[in-house]
Amino acid sequence: MSMVVLIGYQAYDIARSDYGFSRSEGAFLLGLLGLAQFVPLLLLTPVAGWAADRFDRRIVAGLANLVDCSVAAVLALLTWSGGLTLPVLFALAAMHGAARVFVGPAMSAIAPNIVPQNLLPRAIALSSIAWQIASVIGPAAGGFLFAEANWLPHAISAILLVCSAVLINTVRPIRAEQDASPAHPLRQMIEGAQFTWRQKFLLGCITLDLFAVLLGGATAMLPVFARDILMVGPQGLGIMRGAPAVGASLVAMWMAWRPLEHNVGPKMLWAVVVFGAATIAFGLSRNFMLSLTMLVLLGAADMISVFIRSSLVQLNTPDRMRGRVSSISGLAISASNELGEMQSGLAAAILGATGAVVFGGAGAIVVTALWAWIFPQLRQAKTFAPEFLPDNIDLKTAPKEAVQ
Repeated sequence: MSMVVLIGYQAYDIARSDYGFSRSEGAFLLGLLGLAQFVPLLLLTPVAGWAADRFDRRIVAGLANLVDCSVAAVLALLTWSGGLTLPVLFALAAMHGAARVFVGPAMSAIAPNIVPQNLLPRAIALSSIAWQIASVIGPAAGGFLFAEANWLPHAISAILLVCSAVLINTVRPIRAEQDASPAHPLRQMIEGAQFTWRQKFLLGCITLDLFAVLLGGATAMLPVFARDILMVGPQGLGIMRGAPAVGASLVAMWMAWRPLEHNVGPKMLWAVVVFGAATIAFGLSRNFMLSLTMLVLLGAADMISVFIRSSLVQLNTPDRMRGRVSSISGLAISASNELGEMQSGLAAAILGATGAVVFGGAGAIVVTALWAWIFPQLRQAKTFAPEFLPDNIDLKTAPKEAVQ
């Protein structure tokens, strides 16, 4: 997490200091950096989903982490030697995106293989706690370490990625359920997209996150707020980047103890509305403590939405399709993040950083209202029970009404 944040800060700082970019030009550059990470995700998502359904999911995730480790090591070396340039940062950002696209589907699909179905929502909450704790510690520690020795956080990221690859492979061997008569790999990739498209409930869950967070994400503008608006520097950037994870961690701990069980669909929709409102308040704030509070609030709201959506998607997807559906869901999440950065950069070039964040928050609220109308299944979801699609359905023979 700190590696992603610091790539953005280094790119913005180099653009302003070495290339003479204006604030708006630097903000637009951050948007392009997000696009550089998204393009590999877009191109490789079908392959990553197929690999997670075809091979040992532990090995897929472990190898991807080792590739990401090489990115962190090169960042550390070039930062230490003073050899970083904007083209190099863009290339490394693209490699990082390519590595992460294989981690997500494999890791998401592992959980239902090793956790009983009735405990899966609680397991997702516990997993989210670990992720959010890392999201709090990583950016904050990265910001302080960067201020002391700018190469050090990248070197530590490389070491931790090696540890992650080793730990993943301590899980017992897992092989996904295979189709009775395996089709050509390309056909299997297409089937994953068809499955998601035809089941409107899954489509609504996945695209809600895509469009709401794409518009409402404020994180792309954090370097601008840290350097030029709130004037808190890299240390403040690390704290702000970790603030949403504080809110998310608190909510995840609550849900691990008292998981949501009723009216999960409406709660997911209202959580996205709160996320958008907190984003608007953050954009308008000029007080550092108020800004942190709004970031904590939007992180808490986003955690509720992510928890419900992840549980619903996992429990309503047959195991043989989980890798491919998870890859599509991961693409939507990444699109909302990376393309959200692009959107924020473009909007900031026109409206300024504040205008871009406020516009995005309002857009997230509007999208939520539209999705509640377009996908009534989201409003009707009362529990996490997999009631929308039989696990043994055959996409090739089932009538379309059976998967809608």
